[in-house]
Amino acid sequence: MPRAAFASLLALLTGCAGPSVADYAANRPLLDPGRFFLGKTEAWGMFQDRQGRVAKRFTVDMDGERQGEELVLTERFHYSDGSRQQRVWRLKPTGDGRWRGLADDVVGEAVGETAGNALRWRYTLKLPVDGKQYLVQFDDWMFLQDERSLLNRATMSKFGFRLGEVTLFFRKPEAKP
Repeated sequence: MPRAAFASLLALLTGCAGPSVADYAANRPLLDPGRFFLGKTEAWGMFQDRQGRVAKRFTVDMDGERQGEELVLTERFHYSDGSRQQRVWRLKPTGDGRWRGLADDVVGEAVGETAGNALRWRYTLKLPVDGKQYLVQFDDWMFLQDERSLLNRATMSKFGFRLGEVTLFFRKPEAKP
């Protein structure tokens, strides 16, 4: 491949790389996942297919507790079709705003990075669909809006092809007087 063509291809590919979590380093309030997800959290969300149609809506009840250096986060999903699902994350900070996570339906380890008000999570999930399991990649972006509110937008893909998006709104309950 001629050098000029290679340079053009490289410039095109790196131009499509998208944002870095470091782009949000100056944004406030600071997101500390270990603090935000500690205790009870509620969430509301939807999955939109690649055409943008809402395919599924859901709510999530979450409980986070510290166990040593880990945050154990139990998520209980309630889907609009009546189905339910539970995922238990074991999350651990590894320094410099980086996190690692394990869950039974996650292949290998989830990796995350925080800066400012943002968290980016990437992982492969075993997704059950009609009695079969598919391995799909998630690219999650979370943004802390205030001390009690967090927005999440995740792109779901397989073999590099976008399957759809998940949008979630997380809310911490008000502190009781």
